[in-house]
Amino acid sequence: MRKWFKLGLFIPFLILAMFVAGCSDKETSNKGTTGTKDNNEVSKDNPSGDLAALSKKTKVVIAEDGAASGAGFYIAKEKGYFEDYNIEVEFAQFANSDDMLPALAAGEIDIAGGISTASFFNAIAQGIDVKIIADKGHNVPGKSYFSFVIGNHMKDKIKDYSDFKGKKIAVSAKNAIDGYIYQRMLEHAGLTDKDVKFTLMNDFGSMLGALQNGSIDAALSIEPLIAQGIDKGILARFGDTTDYAPDSQIALVLASPKFMKEEQDVSLRFMLAYLKGVRDYNDAFIKGEGKDQIIDIMTKHTALKDAKLWEKVYVTGLDPDGKMRIDDIHAQYDMYKANGATQGEFDFDKAIDTSLTEKAVKILGEY
Repeated sequence: MRKWFKLGLFIPFLILAMFVAGCSDKETSNKGTTGTKDNNEVSKDNPSGDLAALSKKTKVVIAEDGAASGAGFYIAKEKGYFEDYNIEVEFAQFANSDDMLPALAAGEIDIAGGISTASFFNAIAQGIDVKIIADKGHNVPGKSYFSFVIGNHMKDKIKDYSDFKGKKIAVSAKNAIDGYIYQRMLEHAGLTDKDVKFTLMNDFGSMLGALQNGSIDAALSIEPLIAQGIDKGILARFGDTTDYAPDSQIALVLASPKFMKEEQDVSLRFMLAYLKGVRDYNDAFIKGEGKDQIIDIMTKHTALKDAKLWEKVYVTGLDPDGKMRIDDIHAQYDMYKANGATQGEFDFDKAIDTSLTEKAVKILGEY
């Protein structure tokens, strides 16, 4: 279950160098470059409604394994937004992110999903060049998809955040977004690490059984496991993550620097299609427009196959303009650094590139 959500573990620089050297002679797919003759003039007469299709069919490889936060990719594919631009997308799965990050840096894949972890920051600081380009997951106020839950045996004992004192709390990682949210909750509750019984539990699925048998009292869990646990009478949602971390950036869209610099005709059209998919997602889950069709797409591409349960889950927040919570990314990094979990210096100006989303929103207009 953790692999749905967590990408970005540390990769030694030596392994990266060997990987890139081994891939240097690999032929790249047929992609447009800045110097192509593709028409980048906006015209509503074009089939896409904005930019004309690429002159040649182009494949874009996305590292995505069925995470719900990949909704923008799935919807854009199924609704033909990529096809409108003559883009063919291919979803690639990696056994682990040790393989994914260097492949992204080398341009073997074009787009990937990741989350904030100390090891992710370390990998980039060590020389793995990937770009952080767009939002891929944040909590919706009052309906956080990544939030604390309590076992049903605690319903009468935990009424406020301060009641977590002395309780056994499971969190899936320390120096990652999980640990960051956990620390923010403790601060909000007026507690310290010494006031609670921290339990490291890597597998979100295992938390359900531990809550059910009472070996833990609370957990930082994720949808759809939260909705499933409620259905089974195992747990209850407790508060909301936005009570104490209102702008936490949980998941990120990552891009190959080659895709951003050398293949700008393609990358811009890719982002246009992606944002159209994300906007349809917001129309469905925020406005209730076309919801059945979007749920059909989500059941096809994610592990949650129960359409009825999609009506109950608190869905991943996806910004319709692709905007990231950059201040929060800085705050997360500062926590990892304070914990001594990061090495080297992370260059935010180099790693974060919002130019692609800005260009796409200028064409599409703000949501």
